[in-house]
Amino acid sequence: MLEISNLSHTYGSGPSAHHAIEGLSLSVADGELLCVVGPSGAGKSTLLRSIAGLLTPTGGEIKVDGQLVTHTPDNLAVVFQDYSRSLFPWMSVADNVALPLRRKNMDKKARRDAAQEALESVGLGDAGKKYPFQLSGGMQQRVAIARALAYRPTLMLMDEPFGSVDAQTREDLEDLVLQVRGHHQMTIVLITHDIDESVYVGDRVVVLSKAPANVVGDLPVDLPSPRDQITTREHPDFVHLRAEVGRLVRGLDSKTPA
Repeated sequence: MLEISNLSHTYGSGPSAHHAIEGLSLSVADGELLCVVGPSGAGKSTLLRSIAGLLTPTGGEIKVDGQLVTHTPDNLAVVFQDYSRSLFPWMSVADNVALPLRRKNMDKKARRDAAQEALESVGLGDAGKKYPFQLSGGMQQRVAIARALAYRPTLMLMDEPFGSVDAQTREDLEDLVLQVRGHHQMTIVLITHDIDESVYVGDRVVVLSKAPANVVGDLPVDLPSPRDQITTREHPDFVHLRAEVGRLVRGLDSKTPA
């Protein structure tokens, strides 16, 4: 589904240039949920924006479904961290969700039906006529996820999507991602700074180094399914994996206490 080869990105030029990513290679299988973690400033968001075609890398290439990314692919959707800035406050919830569907040349009824179905899939079936400011932060992020789902992407990118909500809401949204991923069978790349979240949600966890970013760890996550917030986090394999990811993020070897 996604193939990244020798990717590099530099901001600026000369002595003051910032090398965010250098020589990064990574592949993601069809239907996989990949979590990407790393230290603050490691280039995680730069990586995501490059995959989305929002940034032009200074080196290397990215392919989605075998096609070289030179602009935002038609089969891709992005969920950003700041839901309050990604939803249009003057539009109803349903209209926010239906807006990207105009790109698919769907008629008004088809857009409305698809938006309603997406809202129901995230537990907001009765919220279509409301406006974003009438919803809690967690509910607004559900709207942003519904908008991505309504577009029926084959690849969904999520840039620290739960970083602005409280802990309980974060757990609810993590479970929502697992639920909708299972229902829609899409490929997801989720950027997060939360180590526990990466292990709980992901099929794989990729750990990036400090800038310039490169892959320093690629760990498969083999936990019992279905996952839940209590028993999964108590599972010995979860505890072991989160410790290993933590060591890699901190640049420690396997013998160094985290």
